[in-house]
Amino acid sequence: MDWIDLRSDTVTRPTAAMREAMLRAEVGDDVYGEDPTVNALQQRLADELGFEAGLFAPSGTQANLLALLAHCQRGDEYVVGMDAHTYKYEGGGAAVFGSIQPQPIVHAADGTLPLEVVAQAIKPHDPHFARTRLLCLENTWHGRPLPHDYLREARALCDRHGLALHLDGARLYNAAVADGVAPRAIARHFDSVSVCLSKGLGAPVGSVLLGTRALVGEARRWRKVAGGGMRQAGLLAAAGLHALDHHVARLADDHRRAAQLAAALGDVPGIAVAGQHTNMLFIDVPAERLAALRQHMDAASIRLSIGYAPRVRLVTHLDIGDADIAHVVQAFHAFARAG
Repeated sequence: MDWIDLRSDTVTRPTAAMREAMLRAEVGDDVYGEDPTVNALQQRLADELGFEAGLFAPSGTQANLLALLAHCQRGDEYVVGMDAHTYKYEGGGAAVFGSIQPQPIVHAADGTLPLEVVAQAIKPHDPHFARTRLLCLENTWHGRPLPHDYLREARALCDRHGLALHLDGARLYNAAVADGVAPRAIARHFDSVSVCLSKGLGAPVGSVLLGTRALVGEARRWRKVAGGGMRQAGLLAAAGLHALDHHVARLADDHRRAAQLAAALGDVPGIAVAGQHTNMLFIDVPAERLAALRQHMDAASIRLSIGYAPRVRLVTHLDIGDADIAHVVQAFHAFARAG
């Protein structure tokens, strides 16, 4: 049988219809700004999320990096979550490329950064300190959509202190579908937003950074410096446009399947369901059983992100169907019986 891959929603493969859209794409040289399909994708997302301009980048990591480089200068600082992707999982790019200092804050349980702690972390205007310029949030965070009241309060705090506000919106559309709102209702609080097309939306490559024309113009320069200037990139942008047309509403299916999986695994001896939000499920497995779990799931053609920590993340996505969920549940029950 084919592998059932629950490691991440980045593992999705283009559908036949998406491949056909890529085949038909009109292309040009995007470094010259002449690729019509890239331009259409950038404008589509700018219009949809309420921004002046957009910039197609090869990855979410680069889109976030371009935002940081465009907002900040050498010796500036951004406030960010201790467990946020932009701080923890993107190679320290802001420090490496831009000499931008991160000021990490411990997340609250709901994924927010306590605003009173953020306010305390903002540096005074003094030559001893890095200049605090930017607050970065992430939505979703471990699958959790950020509360809308919190977003309004974060915007107000940034306005009071003269900070810009950036959203790593890698799973912005998951948050919007879960909250039953248009993505624009979330994006409107931010000065810039990055949107990933290659996670739940199912495109093979790419993210888009949204902001003002001035910010996107600065980001375009940094994209070239960072090696992200692509040529006939419309082949990839066409996949993103197809995803926006056909793969947004269906994110609710991923959320439903994650909830079903959480409910079913709650009855499995030796497995503790630690939480489920949108398309992500977290379970706790005794550390001494992790190696056996990995071996058992490999034998059942199921891929999981099993490391050395007892907590294991399972992510539903475009390539996971109801029959796959049933097979995974059976495999966990078999693992418990063999234990």
